Amino acid sequence: MMRLPRFRYFAPRALDEAARILAGEGPEAALVAGGTDLFPNMKRRQQTPTRVIGLRGVSGIRGVRAAERGLAIGAMTSLTDLERSAEVRAAWPALSRAASLISTPPLRNMGTLGGNLCLDTRCNYWDQNYEWRKGIDFCLKKDGQVCWVAPGSPRCWAVASSDTAPVLCAIGAEITLVSKNGTRVQKVEQLFHDDGIAYLTKRPDEILTEIRLPDPTGWRASYWKLRRRGSFDFPVLGVAAAARLDESGVVKEARIFLTGVGSRPHAADAAAEKLVGHPIDDARAIAEAVDAAARLAKPLDNTDFMLGWRKEMARHYLAGALSELARAQL
Repeated sequence: MMRLPRFRYFAPRALDEAARILAGEGPEAALVAGGTDLFPNMKRRQQTPTRVIGLRGVSGIRGVRAAERGLAIGAMTSLTDLERSAEVRAAWPALSRAASLISTPPLRNMGTLGGNLCLDTRCNYWDQNYEWRKGIDFCLKKDGQVCWVAPGSPRCWAVASSDTAPVLCAIGAEITLVSKNGTRVQKVEQLFHDDGIAYLTKRPDEILTEIRLPDPTGWRASYWKLRRRGSFDFPVLGVAAAARLDESGVVKEARIFLTGVGSRPHAADAAAEKLVGHPIDDARAIAEAVDAAARLAKPLDNTDFMLGWRKEMARHYLAGALSELARAQL
């Protein structure tokens, strides 16, 4: 049986209290929302904080509400509540779908939107127990000197594994970050570094409190996920696509993000540009966008399936996600 290491637990009831504790405890502290990622990592000794600050009792950072020109979702909103929210389904059904594809029902009941956005990167050589990792002399992400995915590389190649992140990036959502010293707002896509270790731009003293979804008028979005099993598994590939159409169905603006192909959700800007100015169901434009986006999929030995097959499936899933936009209802 894997057991948690010893740590001190804090249970703040208000956001300002949580921010003060986080600032005071320093780098040895970690935030926990649903705990579905942090606690297994602690059992495997991948993360070993001596202070854990629970956000479950903090008021005001849970639930879906109407906001100016869109929706506001508290970071502590469970993935189940996100999936079932009538407001989210009506505005951005792709986000509801992404939430429904995460893990299993019991874990979606515990896991939160904020936690899924901040989800640790994953790798074949990282997501193992302590003894297994010790047997290979650990890896660059913790305790070792080599990234076993690419031994000659100076960086860690663990991959992004959040399902909600690429969708939120594609639709242009924003997040609110709160610390003892103040509040700042940024785009979701700005939350991530392309580095398997330092994968978040969020400062250690900041708490992700809210996600703002924009007005969906004129927009369509889709999300396709590749994984070995039909439930539980993390994405080996995730494709999120969004497009804003004019009244005649011509694409005025488009965004495409891929996850599972790097340490952050990758923007396929060149691919999105191929759609602009064409009808959403233009087969040639879709094919050109697929060709451009597929170049971002450069599989490494950091997750499931054979590399060549993963590369080929990137094309199929991109085509499927873009074709789904053409079939969606405004």
